[in-house]
Amino acid sequence: MSKNKKVLIITAATMAASVFLSGCGLFGGDEKKEIDPPQDFTYVDEGNSEVTGQTPDLKDGEGGEEASESTRMTELYLIDKNGYVVSQTMGLPNSEGVAKQALEYLVENGPVTDILPNGFRAVLPADTQISVNIKNGTATVDFSKEFQNYKAEDEEKILQSITWTLTQFDTINKVKVQMNGHELSEMPVSGTPIGEELSRANGINMTTADVVDITNTRPVTVYYLGGSEENYYYVPVTLRVSNKEKDNITAAVNELIQGPAFTSALDTDFLPTVKLLEKPKFEDGKVTLNFNEFVYGSFEEKVISQHALNSLVLSLTEQAGVESVTVLVNGKADIVNEQGQPITEPVIRPERVNTENL
Repeated sequence: MSKNKKVLIITAATMAASVFLSGCGLFGGDEKKEIDPPQDFTYVDEGNSEVTGQTPDLKDGEGGEEASESTRMTELYLIDKNGYVVSQTMGLPNSEGVAKQALEYLVENGPVTDILPNGFRAVLPADTQISVNIKNGTATVDFSKEFQNYKAEDEEKILQSITWTLTQFDTINKVKVQMNGHELSEMPVSGTPIGEELSRANGINMTTADVVDITNTRPVTVYYLGGSEENYYYVPVTLRVSNKEKDNITAAVNELIQGPAFTSALDTDFLPTVKLLEKPKFEDGKVTLNFNEFVYGSFEEKVISQHALNSLVLSLTEQAGVESVTVLVNGKADIVNEQGQPITEPVIRPERVNTENL
């Protein structure tokens, strides 16, 4: 998955009404929408210094959020009411050291307190102090002694939150963890192994439900629906899939169709009768999927569920090299989105997911 796509911020609650940029049928429409004059922004380079530049402002109708000179949209991986580590994208004040700032917004009773979404909580123990040094794609994070004041059941969630929050930035691919200047090989409370480096390859919200022989499986990350009908959001879950299925794309699609475990408090928007009619085609970063007619959310209008399409795009673009997804039904590209607009172009992954209103 490329972190260099500066495309759009999406939210599960408002997706159906949003309009996407050119080249993507996810929100309907192929025409480019007018954007405001460029706004100043800052980002962190590999030396942990700040670089200034410009980026276009996304208007309300396009991104669901209105960017400003004083804020920067940032993904914070928080813990929801069901214990899942979930991205919530929020506008944080522009400041130096964006990686350090993002982690500071994960601290309990810290600056995130007044903007926490309903049902979510911070990840890091209160009063934890943080420093971040970035070099050659690796962020070395040093925590103060307060870092060890967490509940044992949060240990793996803390590692996942730190890793996925930091690796949203283009210059960070891996993470090292220290406490009081000393590198940690395992977590201080329950001893969860850290290893030399952490990355998204370590997974998130891992589950081994129904796995009999874990040694004959491999990890695949898919996005299910969390929250409630009034406020859905997308939850990444790393599953173990059988090595008998050689194709990760097919494996991910089948897991979305099968849906999460009944006890997971998560959901899928695919009917259990949905099937791929042929092996997915993958060429030049584009995946083409050919489904049977049960992929329609509405058979009469040939409408595909927005949540089903979003889950597909988010899940498949987690795969290395996948940049866009094209959906066919019985070999034909004759589907429309929930606004009745034809989906005529490959659907690309947005930059941010699960956006809270400013």
